[in-house]
Amino acid sequence: MDFSGWELPIHYGSQIEEHEAVRTDAGMFDVSHMVVADVTGSDTKAWLQKLLANDVDKLKTVGKALYSGMLNEQGGVIDDLIVYLMNEDATEYRIVSNAATRDKDMAQFDKVAEGFDISITERPELAMIAVQGPNAVEKLAQTKPSWADTLSGLKPFVGADLTDIEGADWFVARTGYTGEDGVEVIMHGDDAPAFFEQLKANGIKPAGLARVTPCVWKLA
Repeated sequence: MDFSGWELPIHYGSQIEEHEAVRTDAGMFDVSHMVVADVTGSDTKAWLQKLLANDVDKLKTVGKALYSGMLNEQGGVIDDLIVYLMNEDATEYRIVSNAATRDKDMAQFDKVAEGFDISITERPELAMIAVQGPNAVEKLAQTKPSWADTLSGLKPFVGADLTDIEGADWFVARTGYTGEDGVEVIMHGDDAPAFFEQLKANGIKPAGLARVTPCVWKLA
């Protein structure tokens, strides 16, 4: 199925098995179709305060995340998204939004950006894998022992840059995807297949996708 330029199956197999794996142990989902945009500049915070319904001034520490609606001039919802504070100066933020509204989102970003000193960079080269379930964090720490300290200190709705551990583009966040505990890991798309296989080898069940890696593909 064509989903906003991505090829996704309608379902991945046994939904009951997937549900039980995530609710009782750990499962993973390739959600690389999510849109990641990095925003920088001296006016970034002011721009976000105009763009979003929620108040980004609530973000007091680096890595803290905020869930918000993005509204049009009539108060209608364009999309819901998550924004992360990425530096102490509040001049760098990361936005994760939905693929289905990608064009509308980017258009609204640009429209509201008029007059603000900011730079918006979409990051289509990044992949995202959500590792979810009551044992997700523990199994991820077993898979990546060097992440153990970062993961143990990661509170809900907080992310952490893993550049010093894994290299450029690695980021982990505990913002929720299925309603269970767990994390979302962002990395360069070239690193995603190997990471997927590491997780699978450590007993984290793919969402019905044992025969394919990863589970979504960008359409040409």
